[in-house]
Amino acid sequence: MTGRLEGKVAIVTGAARGIGEGIADLFASEGARVVITDILEEQGEEVATRLQVRGDRAIFQKLDVSDEKSWQAVVAAAVASFGSLTTIVNNAARFSATGLTDTSLDDWDKVVAVNLTGTYLGMKTSMPELLRSGNGSVVNICSLYGLIATTGYTAYHASKGGVRMLSKASALEFAKKGVRINSVYPGDTETPAMENLTEDENAQVLSLVPMGVAGKPIDIAYGSLYLASDEAKYVTGSELVIDGGWSLP
Repeated sequence: MTGRLEGKVAIVTGAARGIGEGIADLFASEGARVVITDILEEQGEEVATRLQVRGDRAIFQKLDVSDEKSWQAVVAAAVASFGSLTTIVNNAARFSATGLTDTSLDDWDKVVAVNLTGTYLGMKTSMPELLRSGNGSVVNICSLYGLIATTGYTAYHASKGGVRMLSKASALEFAKKGVRINSVYPGDTETPAMENLTEDENAQVLSLVPMGVAGKPIDIAYGSLYLASDEAKYVTGSELVIDGGWSLP
């Protein structure tokens, strides 16, 4: 452990698997006390137990990111367990692969509730504690699809584009108040969600990536680690793209 996050207390959403698990694991290994949150209780508990056995300081709390009271309970649990809250990583996401006219209102509402409203609620409910810490940091895991357009992912594009501007507007609002807010834009990444792709679909996605390979959760975790650490004390409102060059053409 090199201690890049020593003294930090972080809530990581969607941390039972995939990118969120990778972020929670790395943050804990770098000295942060981590609150692992997810709606997947069994898997989230397993991640917390694994980190505890390793000697890290971590707990699991069930969290529905679209519910304000659920967020309030998690923030209170973080402070009760670890004494403060310095860091939020809004990673939980819901994916939808339908175009404009094929997207039902119910599906639209669910995607926006998790991706956009969940990020808003995470920042809103944690902000008093982040401000109290005097050195708060928010890392919003957005998506390459918050920067570029494709066909067939209307609700997902809209929600992630919203996260992008929510991050920028909030960064400006809190720039002089001791809280930094930055966003990360993963491209094709090896997560459980990508396991549903066929071999042909996966090959088609990789054909769009100049580096020719998919990223791994640890790649996104290292970028998030930098933004959450004091090494990035002069960085706010930034967009860190981690996509193997997909956004270049």
